[in-house]
Amino acid sequence: MGLFDFASNIGKKLFGGDDDPAEKIQQHIEEANPGVQNLQVQVTDGVATIQGDAESPEALEKAILMAGNAMGIQEVQAAEATVAGQQAQFGADDEFYVIEKGDSMWKIAEKAYGNGAKYTAIFDANREVITDPDKIFPGQKIRIPKDI
Repeated sequence: MGLFDFASNIGKKLFGGDDDPAEKIQQHIEEANPGVQNLQVQVTDGVATIQGDAESPEALEKAILMAGNAMGIQEVQAAEATVAGQQAQFGADDEFYVIEKGDSMWKIAEKAYGNGAKYTAIFDANREVITDPDKIFPGQKIRIPKDI
């Protein structure tokens, strides 16, 4: 599963019924304000397309994760997004992890860093994606910062 692929049958329920998925996802991202200006989201058949200019690669990655971790989204495309006005490049500074059944932030930090107490670095890097470190779910995708 790459950065842009997600499990569509799990995630945060943001829309349903007569809701406009693109509008709900855009609102969700803008409320957390990860640092993407002129954000535009479109959703077609479970594929979310994000456009906008991010202040950093991490900000764009957070927006992608926020969209992809929404129930009903199976893929996120961001080819038209930019970082500080330049073409975006992904995954250079961080790794991505799909949460498994039985995981906790402590266990994820132990796997990533050999020290569970460093879970706060993972939580800090994912504040827009994870609002409570005790409320994560299998299938959710998060960033694992390399440099802590």
